[in-house]
Amino acid sequence: MDWNAASTGGSASEANTAGGAGRKPRLADRLRCQLEEEIATGKLPGGTRLDETGLARRFGVSRTPVREALSSLASAGLVETRPRQGAIVAGLSLGDLIQMFEVMAELEALCTRLAARRMTEAERQRLEQTLHACFEAADPGRPNDYYEANLAFHEAIYAGSHNPYLAEQTRQLRNRLQPYRRTQLTGPGRIETSCREHAEIVEAIRQADAISAEGAMRRHVTIQADTFAELAARLPESPAAVDNA
Repeated sequence: MDWNAASTGGSASEANTAGGAGRKPRLADRLRCQLEEEIATGKLPGGTRLDETGLARRFGVSRTPVREALSSLASAGLVETRPRQGAIVAGLSLGDLIQMFEVMAELEALCTRLAARRMTEAERQRLEQTLHACFEAADPGRPNDYYEANLAFHEAIYAGSHNPYLAEQTRQLRNRLQPYRRTQLTGPGRIETSCREHAEIVEAIRQADAISAEGAMRRHVTIQADTFAELAARLPESPAAVDNA
């Protein structure tokens, strides 16, 4: 596909990622999303060399948007830049992912506990707006749209924690896990379940019940058995994966 020749293309979520609804997504952002998906699904396994010239030829674009996309992926920790090798897909074992999701669940849970205690009324109203947006985007045929609504929901909670350092640490790890979290939404019934979990979180925050809110978020983010099986199927088995699991 010649991405330069594509028209407005891309979903509303991609437009939001590129800097605002209704705006044509930047080419580099579209390339990044495509490469993210291929990393998450195992099409580009850890250790794969990402050659700028080859990618530019594959997508029918110049090397500039490819370089920008790779730089963005490197910032998120999905790609490593090595001397004399260039960009390489970061190697993650199944054990690595499980451990990262465990930490993610705890960081998000802490954000939610603080948000239940500290959110202003205006922030609670904003959170409820993001919840409504999640329900409106809950179409299994549009997982990327739901992912963007889901991202806004979590960002509202980070802001409501009133702890910028915690929010930034949580955001950094979330970005690292972004393609894997996005892929989870393609599972049967996962979007509907996610919405129900969001509603439970919001109700606990509305009641200023910090303990219930924290627990609800931890359950929401924790990898479930079906997701674990999906990740195991996508990643090549390695001694590290077996030892850490």
